Amino acid sequence: MTTAAPAPLLSPTDQVAEPTKRPPGTRIARKKKFSIGRAAAWTYIVGFLLVTVFPFYWIVRTAFSNNYALSTDPSSLLPVGFSFDAFARVLGFASRAEALAAGGSGASLDIPLYLRNSVIYAGSLTAIVVLSSVLAAYAFARLRWKGRNLVFSILLTALMVPGILTLLPNFILVNDLGLINTFAALILPGALFSAFNIFFLRQFMLGLSSEVEEAALIDGAGPLTIMFRITLPMTSGPVVTLSILTFIGTWNDYFWPLLVGNDPSVRPLTLALGVFQQASPQSQPDFAGLMAATLVAAVPMLLLFVIFGKKIVNSIGFSGIK
Repeated sequence: MTTAAPAPLLSPTDQVAEPTKRPPGTRIARKKKFSIGRAAAWTYIVGFLLVTVFPFYWIVRTAFSNNYALSTDPSSLLPVGFSFDAFARVLGFASRAEALAAGGSGASLDIPLYLRNSVIYAGSLTAIVVLSSVLAAYAFARLRWKGRNLVFSILLTALMVPGILTLLPNFILVNDLGLINTFAALILPGALFSAFNIFFLRQFMLGLSSEVEEAALIDGAGPLTIMFRITLPMTSGPVVTLSILTFIGTWNDYFWPLLVGNDPSVRPLTLALGVFQQASPQSQPDFAGLMAATLVAAVPMLLLFVIFGKKIVNSIGFSGIK
């Protein structure tokens, strides 16, 4: 009768520990090692955020301060003499006597009128310039016509011309047409042409698939039908992004309205803030009122970023076909 040979003994170094099983869905917590590069990156990010956010915080701090008390402690990080008087002055809820008693300058600021002017100016210019840019980009990207590349090359040279060089010719043209102190003077010079918008949209349209457009063309659809019903929906991401950026840039514009829009009936809010600062009859400017008015002017932009911020970020990696 034969007996089985005993199993060979394994040395501790030859023994292999049986792997422990983990419940599904669990992750191993890995401790990240400290590195100088990671510390430098976080230091840069925190410093950049502080530099970016602190001016806005200082505006809020000044807006909620008493204008008289600001001079007593100008370096305080908290509101000095906390009050809502500055917003009451700016929004027209305080009389002249109450405004002077609260440290105001006595200057008036018709916020509803200037907000209306800014909405008309920024909204109209954005709608016209984006529509014209879409049409031009489609013509350069999808239509075949003689001299297309040459004209596009000439258009690209406009990106090399500083905008400040075109202010004087545009002002002379608007003045000769008798359009000073009208919305047409504010809108028309920059409404029909934007080299960057055309270039941006053209490059995106060149990356779109042309199979759907060719099928629509075979079915008898015209260029405008193809553009508005096929190409434009596929470019909704960049179009929305350009619309938001154009609206914000126009809303914050100051120098061009200063040249052609000094009348209160067309004066945008950014220009009105400068006039409000210069119209102080007293020796001390109304810094609290000015910062409160600045916050009121910034509210529409903050709402745009809250509502469409994700759209702007996602459009960086947009795709033509969903």
